[in-house]
Amino acid sequence: MKYALRLLLVLLMIQQSNNSLQAQYSTLFESDEIIEITLFGKINELFNDRADNPNYHNITLSYKTPGGQEIKSAINAKTRGHFRKNSLNCSMPPILLNFSNAQLPTDSPFKGQEKLKLVTPCQDDRYVLREYFTYKIYNLFTEKSFRNRLVKVTFMEEGKETKAKTVYCFLIEDEHAMAKRNGLDLLEKDLIRPEKTERETFLDMALFELLIANTDWSVQYRQNVKLLGKENNPVIYAVPYDFDHSGLVAAPYAKPAEALEMTSVRERRYRGYCLRDLSAFQSAIERQLQLKEKVLGIYTNNTLLDPKYAAATTKYLEEFYDILNNEKKRSAVLGYPCREDGTGNVVIKGLRQ
Repeated sequence: MKYALRLLLVLLMIQQSNNSLQAQYSTLFESDEIIEITLFGKINELFNDRADNPNYHNITLSYKTPGGQEIKSAINAKTRGHFRKNSLNCSMPPILLNFSNAQLPTDSPFKGQEKLKLVTPCQDDRYVLREYFTYKIYNLFTEKSFRNRLVKVTFMEEGKETKAKTVYCFLIEDEHAMAKRNGLDLLEKDLIRPEKTERETFLDMALFELLIANTDWSVQYRQNVKLLGKENNPVIYAVPYDFDHSGLVAAPYAKPAEALEMTSVRERRYRGYCLRDLSAFQSAIERQLQLKEKVLGIYTNNTLLDPKYAAATTKYLEEFYDILNNEKKRSAVLGYPCREDGTGNVVIKGLRQ
């Protein structure tokens, strides 16, 4: 009896610990309300540190509570990424915010966070907003996806406070937190063939990438794809991220890989593996069609997006659903990887080392 009670107590303690950890990981991303923050310090030094191994810089993050109280916290930040970190490509590099030593109130939306990626405007924050809503599309399909939070950031250079710049950015859920939220681990494996990942999740992802016209990804080299699973367990899940090179975002710097022989990122190209029996897509196609109205709803009466872009995007997405509903078009598009004269077997390595 005593042993049973002791075991029950241990299990309750583990559950409470897991609940607490879950709350820490999820609080920031439970709301879609825009957070306004200020990053103050030697911002120019931070932005100009774009070496392969950039240093952390001392930055003060501040925001106001719903009651109007200003909260300030000392954090560290450094530049990150590959393409967007290059000053030849982007005027403002993406940033990694480190909260490891931050002193934050218990009710702070950043409490419990350790490191967060901040997606900044490469050239114009309209493309940040477009990419932010692209993440929202994939959130509709599965919990095995990165959550994000839109933030309005004022970058304030120390000594030049009157020249502060305010832009839209967004925060991306930490990859380890995303994995733990799904009861899985992050797998650091290259050269895993896409056929080895869990099929239904992969097909959802591959059709989503077709929906947004993104070809800048591969499972083999984990190019803009994270792999989730458990060690010594054969089931592996693929999770996409980083959609700024997609046709849906249509960033001015985005170009398809030369090896794909495509003319524009707006051209849709299915990048999954060859499945000669197209009936294997049936469940994934049904899920796409079931979520159609919710996907289109993201762009309907969206006050953050340019109305012309929202209208054009709705039409562009409708073209994807037309492919799925037309047997001839569907067979041609989804069967592309099986063509011997195509580029379906080209693997995108990207800029990863």
